[in-house]
Amino acid sequence: MKKILLFALLFVPTTIMAQQDKDASAGEESLFEKITKIEKKQDNFHFLLNLNNSFDVNQGNGEFQNAKFNMRQIRIEAKGNFNKTFSFRWRQRLNRNNSPAPDGIDNMPSSSIDVAGIGVRTSDVFSMFLGKQCAAYGGIEFDLNPIEIYEYSDMVDYMSNFLTGANFQFQLHPNHQLQLQVLDSRSASMEDMYGQGYEQSKVPLLYTVNWNGSFGGVFNTRWSYSIMSQAKSHQSHYIALGNELNLDKFNAFFDVMYMREGIDREGIVSGIVGNNPQGGHLNDAEYLSFVLKAQYRFSPKWNVFVKGMLENEGLSKANGVIEKGKYRTAYGYLAGLEFYPLNNSNLHFFLTYVGRHYSYTDRAKAYGADNYSTNRISLGYIWQLPMF
Repeated sequence: MKKILLFALLFVPTTIMAQQDKDASAGEESLFEKITKIEKKQDNFHFLLNLNNSFDVNQGNGEFQNAKFNMRQIRIEAKGNFNKTFSFRWRQRLNRNNSPAPDGIDNMPSSSIDVAGIGVRTSDVFSMFLGKQCAAYGGIEFDLNPIEIYEYSDMVDYMSNFLTGANFQFQLHPNHQLQLQVLDSRSASMEDMYGQGYEQSKVPLLYTVNWNGSFGGVFNTRWSYSIMSQAKSHQSHYIALGNELNLDKFNAFFDVMYMREGIDREGIVSGIVGNNPQGGHLNDAEYLSFVLKAQYRFSPKWNVFVKGMLENEGLSKANGVIEKGKYRTAYGYLAGLEFYPLNNSNLHFFLTYVGRHYSYTDRAKAYGADNYSTNRISLGYIWQLPMF
């Protein structure tokens, strides 16, 4: 076992549990402890396996498409505390490309490595996180472990969330935290992100200020404002307001997200209309997203939930002959039942329905777009398995 641990520590990049992904398995007995019957006494090293696996039945525009098994998420993770000051964390998605992005500015894979860095805690008030990490965007759902999400909103799904940089955290009060974060604004090349026709910014950075608040644990907030340098003379502004209500067995959250981009980074509107004459994404894209979820844990082993999403996608300014205004409204509606078979374990089986409908405006239909819907029924399991 010592040889296994030494191997893991030598080859695992380091980071801390800084600002994202609440641990579902916190306090849970690890597989190592179950097998050896030896209780861990220290918090120096944890190794986790994150799984989301399901059997999906898919339908599009009322017609059956396919039925298949789908390993949606498989991520491995190592984290721990070296001492009271230094900590580490690393998480990698195994079913994504692990090659560094061509012409990327951080020499990191753009899609497989979520987190890789170190944490430094100087006091109960101040700490920092250095390395690849998740952007400290607001939103309650954005703060969850990705394996817990059955369907993201378009805005979050198309974002580049894992970037390299530094996060500075100030615990202003036991219930209120302020984060100031500076990251590279991209990990891929300019052409991969935005297409052709744009000049690279000399300081391609993303700046975020984030407030995480708790009012007696009943009402929680996760609000943020971000400004990103996309290219020379092009910036993106993003506001996210996450609000959560906890009432014993009942939990609900409401996320509001608004993005105004100098270049259409998500590429949704550009995909509808086509690129600009220079070959790059359109300018002045605008996205507004609302996500509402409510769940009720009606027994220790059973949880039921419903979720709705509404998004407007368009242009805030005209791009030559391409008109400004809304081009698409996206609707999402989910319902599900979760079963937790084990005491003191986050393992849960689920049965969910996921529906999406995309409604295009007349200006989008002039470019050949047409309304469509998708439906999915999934039966599967989610488990953040503590291996050690």
